[in-house]
Amino acid sequence: MNDRFRRELQVIEEQGLTRKLRLFSTGNESEVVMNGKKFLLFSSNNYLGLATDSRLKKKATEGISKYGTGAGGSRLTTGNFDIHEQLESEIADFKKTEAAIVFSSGYLANVGVISSVMKAGDTIFSDAWNHASIIDGCRLSKAKTIVYEHADMVDLERKLRQSHGDGMKLIVTDGVFSMDGDIAPLPKIVELAKEYKAYIMIDDAHATGVLGNDGRGTADYFGLKEEIDFTVGTLSKAIGAEGGFVSTSSIAKNYLLNNARSFIFQTALSPSAIEAAREGISIIQNEPERRKQLLKNAQYLRLKLEESGFVIKEGETPIISLIIGGSHEAMQFSAKLMDEGVFIPAIRPPTVPKGSSRLRITVMATHTIEQLDMVISKIKKIGKEMGIV
Repeated sequence: MNDRFRRELQVIEEQGLTRKLRLFSTGNESEVVMNGKKFLLFSSNNYLGLATDSRLKKKATEGISKYGTGAGGSRLTTGNFDIHEQLESEIADFKKTEAAIVFSSGYLANVGVISSVMKAGDTIFSDAWNHASIIDGCRLSKAKTIVYEHADMVDLERKLRQSHGDGMKLIVTDGVFSMDGDIAPLPKIVELAKEYKAYIMIDDAHATGVLGNDGRGTADYFGLKEEIDFTVGTLSKAIGAEGGFVSTSSIAKNYLLNNARSFIFQTALSPSAIEAAREGISIIQNEPERRKQLLKNAQYLRLKLEESGFVIKEGETPIISLIIGGSHEAMQFSAKLMDEGVFIPAIRPPTVPKGSSRLRITVMATHTIEQLDMVISKIKKIGKEMGIV
């Protein structure tokens, strides 16, 4: 067995695709200590800086003091605390839906919804760049999965038109795509869903707290929140805690509670995570200046890099993809940035298509203008050294 693993790992290394863990000894602030050295951090999903906010830490500690460190069981046995249901009510109010149900991670939420809702004879239409958890949910369901080209509404309509059968149809898409930071063309998806009698599911992991009024997400950004059947989100990115959720109708929530295996058989979220998430959602709604600063920082960094001649994927979210091309070159660029005290990881296949390896830069509301200018300067310097610009 180990001989086989060695051979396969050698192939991965030769392709420049080896993955390794890095050791952080601080939280995800704008400046961190990693492997014993200080770095400017431009790779975190802690978009609003709430994961290290003193108010969330305080609420998490209070949750532990009252309820303990763990839930002690699944929600359907001994793990359903009053604060779980309070959080669900607050998420539903935040997302402006009838109800919400909390899962132990966003991954489990995606897997749980798709695998329980979609049955044999049903058809899923999934964007080619959807998150791995959506792909796994499609595989676990017994439904037919049809993949449409990324954000290509002509291709989606063609495949909807060619699809026959009496089963349920579900269009599933990321709201904000995690590698390019582009936003799903939701208005056209809604139009096609109505025409072809399909339901819609959005993974709003990277949009919650970032897009829309008060950070309510992709559907609110487009003014279409009444048109979405399932909105999946995470509590671990802009909200600054841990866990996942689905906001939906009351009857759909009850259906998931009784059918989603990743809810039924998973230990409930810890009290500390629940209380931190509740505080994060409150802050997002009461401090809109955080979200505005985040988007302002992202726009500034994006424009400065474009002006410097880099190939930057178009967008307005805090995910900025600087396209390099080859896996080895992307790794070299990232390593040179680390030598300069900046951590931006290289993203390579199979996470992104072959030939599109990139630096995935993520901005936080807590980055200062001095830090933004510093990272721009160092990226420009290395880009010139490597002949990229």
